[in-house]
Amino acid sequence: MKKIAALTMVRNDDFYLRKWVEYYGAQLGRENLYIFFDGLDQQIGSFCEGTHAVLHEKIGTQVVSAEKGRLKFLSGQAAALLDSGYDLVIGVDADEFVVVDPALGLSLPEFLSRQKIGWSLSALGLDFGQKLGEEADITDAEPFLHQRHYAQIGTRYTKPSVIARPCVWGSGFHRVKGHDFQIARDLYLFHFGYFDMKRLQDRFRDADRLSQGWGRHMQKRSRAIRYVTDLPARDFGRWTRFARCCQTLVRPPYALNKPAMFGLKIVVRIPDRFRDIL
Repeated sequence: MKKIAALTMVRNDDFYLRKWVEYYGAQLGRENLYIFFDGLDQQIGSFCEGTHAVLHEKIGTQVVSAEKGRLKFLSGQAAALLDSGYDLVIGVDADEFVVVDPALGLSLPEFLSRQKIGWSLSALGLDFGQKLGEEADITDAEPFLHQRHYAQIGTRYTKPSVIARPCVWGSGFHRVKGHDFQIARDLYLFHFGYFDMKRLQDRFRDADRLSQGWGRHMQKRSRAIRYVTDLPARDFGRWTRFARCCQTLVRPPYALNKPAMFGLKIVVRIPDRFRDIL
């Protein structure tokens, strides 16, 4: 079995980080989780016990420059982990979860240990939204996937999240600079960052994020809620197979190491076999 670490950087994000620690801790072991809090004014919650959680000097004050600095820092940390004996490092935001299709009956480490990885491995991105009129506000009382059932197949979240060699991630983990990507079959990245209208509205009112220029970004990302509310839900198996093939072959002209999908907006309903994972 390969030795695998997961790392992330957070600021004022305990809601997602709790789920991140719970999920990746169960998959990889808490001793293999590396969490960096962006700012010495943050507090490390007790739920991080058993992980490598540290405070770090705040990186930047505006979203673009801060994000570049953040990924440069995390790329360096990932390289150090690989040099220290880890075979693979998973780099994701606190609202992102790399998930193996339960139909395979494999844990995440078992699945990744069977993969032949050159520089990186990508999971097919699924951007969850809230189907307004059908799905209620998210709560802590039930798993996420008991409460959310629809996602847009999103090229933005088909990220090279798993790396096997020291390299440099681009902003948001969206690419590995200087290298191509490889999308694995039966592996998905579930993104929950904008899956609840009430939480999204609360983020718009977060003075810390607004001061860094996140308001426009968050408004833009709220489209996932509109898509899953307004568009018909398509067959998961058929359209994820299509998307994986399409994203492997099609590239945007401005970034040949990122996936594209002709701008198609495809919403799928998540099969019930996933519901107890998160």
